[in-house]
Amino acid sequence: METESCCEEQRDGVLDPTEPEIAEHISEPAECDLLNKLPCGPPEQGEELSRKDTSEIENHAVESKDTEIKRLSNCEQEREQAECKVEKKLKKTNSWKMVRFQDPSTEEDVVERDSSAEILFPEYAVEEWTCAQFEELFAAEDWENITEDRLLRKKILESGDEQVPRATWGQEVTVKMQGVLEDRTVVEKDCKLVFVIGEGDVIQALEECIMSMQKGEITLLLADSQYAYGLLGREPDIPAWAPLLYQLQLLDIRDKPDPETLPIADRIRIGNQKRERGNFHFQREEYSLAARAYYVALEVLTTHSQDGNDVGMKEEEEEVREYRVKCLNNMATAQLRLEQFDEALHTSRDVLTLQPNNVKALFRTGKLLSDKGEYKEAMEVLKQALKLEPTTKAIHAELSKLVKRQSGGKDMQQWRVKPAKVLGDDITPFLIPSKKKSSGLSWKFILGALVVALGSLVTSVIMTARN
Repeated sequence: METESCCEEQRDGVLDPTEPEIAEHISEPAECDLLNKLPCGPPEQGEELSRKDTSEIENHAVESKDTEIKRLSNCEQEREQAECKVEKKLKKTNSWKMVRFQDPSTEEDVVERDSSAEILFPEYAVEEWTCAQFEELFAAEDWENITEDRLLRKKILESGDEQVPRATWGQEVTVKMQGVLEDRTVVEKDCKLVFVIGEGDVIQALEECIMSMQKGEITLLLADSQYAYGLLGREPDIPAWAPLLYQLQLLDIRDKPDPETLPIADRIRIGNQKRERGNFHFQREEYSLAARAYYVALEVLTTHSQDGNDVGMKEEEEEVREYRVKCLNNMATAQLRLEQFDEALHTSRDVLTLQPNNVKALFRTGKLLSDKGEYKEAMEVLKQALKLEPTTKAIHAELSKLVKRQSGGKDMQQWRVKPAKVLGDDITPFLIPSKKKSSGLSWKFILGALVVALGSLVTSVIMTARN
């Protein structure tokens, strides 16, 4: 799954607190190994036995020593293998592509989370979940269609509470889930996934299915690839065009909390998760989804805090502002890819409100103003960008375009890249007029005429001599 959600209940210490606990748990066998090695004391035994003359005692000591060493080495290998398995499971669980909002209630839950497909729902290991072909499930009569195209289907295993209203768009839900490929490889699993419906925290299949479920309901969900990860899949575990089968249980439904009521630390964490989700979509060239994720992140990364005026709060507010700048720059880039030029200009100006010397925003603003024909303002903005980064070739190239546009497209003057210097307000030294064409006859034409005349003279002399 993805980097998701708006989890305020478990966000504090979902990942970070579990890591030191697990590290301590893993380090215990290593300490036991050291304690086990100390009583063996092979060097001390060797010194004592070397003082004895009987070879039988010496041979017996060597044999016992070798036996102890082999036994210890085997013990070490077994424990190292067990530690490697635990580390691999934890790395898989903590991958940014996986859902990260898990309840670290016990160490056993964390260690065994990805061990098999039946852990979360052991009492519902039905045939459809364990071995049925997906093609058969898409055509099965006892499955309910969530969408009219029959590409998103579910089968209820246990009914929920009919007295509680179903989840709707914009509400926050908690879900217990696991997902597998057709070969039953577990690719997604979370015992407490928290997300807001409609904010793109999870794939469309999960959002559509959750809105059709009652609280407490347990269901099987079969999703075609177009409702999951589509033609790109998700590296490295989900191939392209791969349908997915899920087991789901809707644990809780509640209204989305107001970001203004959250502590600054929670706003930073949630906003960063939304921003990472936007980056995930942007890398997949899903620019509309990326822009929406950045927009949601900006709603969370607010700077109107009432938490206090001490130094620590001011530093956190400054951190919020930094992340807002990142989100705004990313959103402006996504809007440019969508050819939403007016929106991209407005977003870039928002960046300059927070950071007047942000070179990326200055360059983008100047370029968009130049494209709109507002040459005077574009020149001022690009000059400011050039002062901050005088060696950036892209700024020089855009200024060259702007100068050419101001001249009506005529090649009267051109922008030339100059060495980095301290620039003043006057950019005249950077404007080099094009060379004027000289009037009169060309020297090439005169030289050609002389050559022809000389050739004619030589030919006439030769003919006269022959006559």
